[in-house]
Amino acid sequence: MANKSALTIEDIGVDFSGFKAVDGVSMVVEEGELRVLLGANGAGKTTLMDLVSGKTKSTQGRVFVDDTEITNREEHEIARAGIGRKFQIPSVFRDLTVRSNLEVASCVTPGVFENLRFGFASTAKDRVDEALELAGLTAQADRRAGELSHGQTQWLELAMLIVQNRKIILLDEPTAGMTQAETFKTSQIINDLKGRHTLIVVEHDMAFVREIAEKITVLHLGKVLAEGRIHDIERNEEVRRAYLGSKRIA
Repeated sequence: MANKSALTIEDIGVDFSGFKAVDGVSMVVEEGELRVLLGANGAGKTTLMDLVSGKTKSTQGRVFVDDTEITNREEHEIARAGIGRKFQIPSVFRDLTVRSNLEVASCVTPGVFENLRFGFASTAKDRVDEALELAGLTAQADRRAGELSHGQTQWLELAMLIVQNRKIILLDEPTAGMTQAETFKTSQIINDLKGRHTLIVVEHDMAFVREIAEKITVLHLGKVLAEGRIHDIERNEEVRRAYLGSKRIA
């Protein structure tokens, strides 16, 4: 029996006054899969993420989470449908502790700060503890978020998506600005999330891609150029000409 699709993109595109930033992209991402988007600058990777998350409205095509169409819905509606997105620049509450950031993120009702005062159910606390462990931040739980390193701040924002239990997590260059050690730890965190969440990662660091990639979709000039496993992508002559050049994914 075929695996269930978590995200289905059908012929999606956007036209900015005659410029097609994304041009008829179709893609099916299975439940629990980790998909990497590759492509040169301007290939349409971030714009595709914008279309899925609702930041940008499409001019053609459709997007589904499971069997629910989310095409051109508002961002908060798409978030409620199960999609969470982490941008390159993290957005956290710098004056709150790491744990408090996760407690705020776990609240799904209005008045989150009031909820902090009255405490949380044990199930919510367990979810926060699990997110701290997955993100490698248990030892930092009582530190102010503003005191964290760049890498730790990125992991905190990822943990905030984990604690919200987003079905699909979109990660836009999650290792940008990280040290080599932080990049390696990020690959471990993301690998631990495989199967728990469906993940779509935009990334340029080829060594990092090799550590995490299951299936790769290569975009070029707004279209899908190639799709497959790492060894298939590396051997694809069109991909080599358009993006990899003489490099391998290593």
